[in-house]
Amino acid sequence: MVNSSAQVPPEKMSFQLGLRRRGISDQAVLRAMEEVPRELFVDVGDRDVAYRDTALGISCGQTISQPFVVAYMTEQLRVLPRHRVLEIGTGSGYQAAVLSRLARDVVSIERFRTLADSARRRLEKIGASNVEVVLGDGFDIPQTLGTFDRIIVTAAMETIPDQLKERLEPDGILIAPVGPHEGTQTLVRLRRVGDVFERDDLLAVRFVPALPGVAREL
Repeated sequence: MVNSSAQVPPEKMSFQLGLRRRGISDQAVLRAMEEVPRELFVDVGDRDVAYRDTALGISCGQTISQPFVVAYMTEQLRVLPRHRVLEIGTGSGYQAAVLSRLARDVVSIERFRTLADSARRRLEKIGASNVEVVLGDGFDIPQTLGTFDRIIVTAAMETIPDQLKERLEPDGILIAPVGPHEGTQTLVRLRRVGDVFERDDLLAVRFVPALPGVAREL
């Protein structure tokens, strides 16, 4: 019999334990993080370090967030199986893949065509058929996409646009890193209560900037 554990990187073997030690307790989130093969969403040269708790570079000058940040943002989003989720910033597709295990539907908007195309291929490979990747502008979302129960932004916004908040259903939750593009941002959670948005500041983070428009190249 082949000892498959010998082929598993030590980082992956301690992956779940590390998330739990850092305070991730939602069992559905932990299960989703375990089920999604992170190594498929990083560059080939980084696959041996895919499960380390660190951000990694991907194409187009973007990054795949460290596992703890992905798990933390997902947990704070409080996704239920009936929810429709909007993600701004598809990147490699990893966050969308995790959300696909928790939500009814996920729409993910990406401004780089290269990233959108590669994310679609990866998501198809893992059977995430409930994710739609849209090439577009996260600051100018088509009205045809409708409204969402949950919204997650995976790039830094200096402020959260009113147009984005308006896409949130009553009792919906939006999570985004807010602050200067250069330096540290604050992970902010907004909950819509009628026409009022209740704000919680959660965590200091560093994300690449969210930029308007569809990228002309790449």
